[in-house]
Parts: sequence; structure tokens; C-alpha cells
Amino acid sequence: MAVVDAEVDVLIVGGGPVGLTACALLERWGVRVSLVEKRGELSPFPRSRLVNVRSMEIYRGLGLAGEITSGAFGPEFGRIRFRDTLHDSDFATAAMVGINAPIPESPVTGVVTSQDRLEPTLLAAAGARMRFGAELVDLTEEADSVLAVLVDQRSGEETRVRARHVLAADGAHSTVRQRLGIGTAGPGALAAVTTVVFDADLDGWCADQPAGVYFTAHGSFLPLYPEGGWAWLGPTPEDSEHTDWPGLVSRALGPGAGVRAEVTRVQHWVMNAFVAERFRHGRILLAGDAAHAIPIVGGLGMNTGIADVHNLCWKLAGVVHGWAGPGLLDTYETERQPVAHRTLQQAVANSKLMFEAQRLRHEQLHSGGAAPTRVELPWSDRYFAQLGLVLGVAYRSDAVLSDAVLTDTLLTDGSTPPEPSETGTDYVPSAEPGHRMPHLWLTPDRSTLDAFGEWFTLLTPDPAAWEQQATAPGVLHIERLPDEHADLCGLSPRGALLIRPDGHIGARWRDCPPSDNILRHALTALTGHDETRSG
Repeated sequence: MAVVDAEVDVLIVGGGPVGLTACALLERWGVRVSLVEKRGELSPFPRSRLVNVRSMEIYRGLGLAGEITSGAFGPEFGRIRFRDTLHDSDFATAAMVGINAPIPESPVTGVVTSQDRLEPTLLAAAGARMRFGAELVDLTEEADSVLAVLVDQRSGEETRVRARHVLAADGAHSTVRQRLGIGTAGPGALAAVTTVVFDADLDGWCADQPAGVYFTAHGSFLPLYPEGGWAWLGPTPEDSEHTDWPGLVSRALGPGAGVRAEVTRVQHWVMNAFVAERFRHGRILLAGDAAHAIPIVGGLGMNTGIADVHNLCWKLAGVVHGWAGPGLLDTYETERQPVAHRTLQQAVANSKLMFEAQRLRHEQLHSGGAAPTRVELPWSDRYFAQLGLVLGVAYRSDAVLSDAVLTDTLLTDGSTPPEPSETGTDYVPSAEPGHRMPHLWLTPDRSTLDAFGEWFTLLTPDPAAWEQQATAPGVLHIERLPDEHADLCGLSPRGALLIRPDGHIGARWRDCPPSDNILRHALTALTGHDETRSG
């Protein structure tokens, strides 16, 4: 028998934003967690640039939204601008909805910030054992656990960790996914890209017209931090080893700019586009870029991974603690894989919109007549038309009960949860089962979203009618829903919504409880509790 150096409930592989968020979520549930990352430190590169409104809702639940916002750009940077060169005037611009200003559909506002600014905040919030500079080199699935072999990058020392489950958040080139032989579907590698981090005084061109991203014909420019710093993104040159990076970036600023870029870091990377064929292999689950690599245009990639682990971690906690059956983990792939495919489609559409705006401008510049001063964007006033995909995700799985009057035996009226929307362009709040519970104010400063956490929540205008149900399995809180919201949620004065810990509606009773056991039966069905109490 192999010598085991440590035993945990969940081993997280990957110390990026997705793995760190999973760590914080699982710790909140009291799950024993260990995280390993093959890099020796947090990423020094800006990488992902956008924490969208849904991710910020998740961080609000973890008590981190204020700290993340304090280190981010102000809402005036929630905009993209198209220019011929950085010091030219805009020929097109669009607001990032949910970033540039508050929206009525959420109690929070997303932010423009760099991944290397976000990760330390997440790291500080997680108290689990973490090992940087430790690479996973082998995985063996056993009957009731997974044995992982780790190698210290400096000393070469091997250690073994036995975990009840493994959560792989180790990136697009996931070692775990490759060792499991899980294939991917999608276009694959789209482009070779270089990120150049540099310092330069560009306030004269940008201070009066701030933006999170400036798209130009010579690459994209991104302000990195409120206190300064820039990044340039562009195609990787053929002879990248001998490229004059300060000269390249300076030329990209525009002819006659008179500014010399002081380059501090250069990173080459590949823009991938795929979705894993499976998100689960026994006790091993994939999340983030390991499960889906999303092109960067529109800022959907990291945020989709954060939503992955928000969906998954309460399910892992239920299985580990015994109030859910192992079959609940099957609903993770059922719910999140379709979202990944739709997100990939949206990101490709985002890229087409970006290239279309640039194509229109090139046509103007090369036409015989005078070019108009503006380009009409093909997406109205919505930032790449994605708010529906961010807030409007609807799940359909065994962890969602049909919208019906449920009986003790869970017979229904034949209705089914709604099919998830095939587009991300519009968001219409809905209290249908499977949807994210709409943001409604319970008090002047407390949202319905603030009522959710390490428990299931029953929202009802009449808590007294449901209090006898509070002995249901798992952790259950009952919250009063103000009467003025009942009609909006499709409830009578004695109806109720059962909200999962991830904020999605698991069941809805339009009227009073049909029996004393209906809530117990509903939770049993949602969690698979009757299958087994072991993980």
C-alpha cells in the first residue's frame, strides 16, 4: 500500500482564480481542502481583465466584493474604444453593461481589474493548505478516493495525497484532463498571442477618455492598474526571440507618438477555443479552462470558470458531509457543459463583432470619399450583447424540479423546467425553476441574493405556513419574501421558492404546502439524499 502523506476531502489542482475561488467556497462549507499549483507563485501577468456582475455577486457572498472593487478601476473604465492608433480619436465605442454603471438586475457592479490584482485577494481569503511549486504527476482512482502524486519543483521530493475528490482547475493545457484521456471539441488553437507589460506616460491620450480596452489596428492596449502600468496584446511575431519589444510597442502607439515603452514582462500564449467532452471522470471533476477554453473577447472565460465552481462546490460539500448522494455530482456536467458550449459560441460572435467594426473602419479609410467620423457598431448599447448569458443561465437537470404543484410522491402536472436560452443577448429576470433567483430587495440594503449561502433557502411571503417543514434534510433557512414580490415570482400569498446554495431556483410551489413532508421530499430529490450517505 502506498505511503500517504496527507488526506483531504478535496484536492484542488491549479492556483488561478477558479481554483482559489473553489478553495474559498469549499472552506465556507467546512470541507477539508488542499490546493497545489505547479508555478512557484501567483501569476505576475494581468491575464483576465474583467470580473463580471455574476462573479461579483459570488464574491459578495464570500465577503470579498468590497475589497476587489477597492483595488479595481472606477466604473468610467467600463468601456471599450476603437481607434486607428492609441493617440487617435475613437471611431467607435461601447459600454460594458454591468461594469460601467449599476444595473437594476443586480445589487453589485462588475469591475475592470487584472488577474494579478484579483488573485492575492482570493489567496488571502482562503485558509486551506496550499503548495506552490508542486506539480501533479500521477493520479490513481481507487474505490473511495483518488491518490495523487506530487513532485516539488525545487527539491524533486515526491509526496502523496489521498482525496475523496479532485477538482482540476489547471488550465487549458490541463495535466489532469490529459491524463484522464478526456478529449475536447471546438476550433482549438485560434491564434498565437503575445502580452507585453510596459510603463509609459499615456495619460495625455487616455485620461479624458478612459477605457478598459483600446482596440487598434496595431494591437490592443489595456491599462493595468489605477496607479499605472499598461499591457499590449497582439499577434506573436515569427521571430519572437529577436523582437525589439519596446520598439514594437512604441510603433504600435502610432507614428510620431514620441513615447518610448519601458517593457517589464513579455508572455507568449495561445488563444484556445474548445469544450471538454466530459467534465467528470469518477471522483475527478474539471472546471475553468481545464473544462473549456474561451477566447478572451468579451471577458467570458475566467467568469465562466468562477460560475463552474459556484455550481460545483455546494454539491461536493453535500456529498462529503453526507446530506447528498454521489449522483448529485452528475448534475454538474449536465448543467455546466451546455453553458460552456453557448459561451464559446458567444465568444466567437464577440470576435466577429470586433473584427466587423475594424473592417468597416478600414473600408472607410480606403474609400474614395470622405470617411464619416463614427462607425455604427453592430451591437447597439450592450457590451457584446452578453448580459443574458451572464445572468440568464437556466439549468435543467435532476437538481431542478419541474415548476408544478408537488405532492408527497413528487408527481407533477407534467410541466418541465425551461429550456436554457440559446442566446446571451437579452436578460429577462425569471423565477422559473432552474434560473438564477432574481435580485429583489428584501430590505433597503439586503438583496434576495444575500439570503443564500451554506444552506438551502425557502423564500415565502408566509413563513409560518412553512415552518413545520424546517426539519428537512440538509441545512435550510426560511426567509420572508415581501408581499410586493410575490406576483413577480409567480406565487400566491402562501407560495414558496426553494433556492439552491448557488442561488438557482430548485423548486417552486405557487400555493401553500400540499403536505407536511413536501419540502423534505423535494430536498431529497434535489440532492439524491436517498441514494447513499457516503461519499
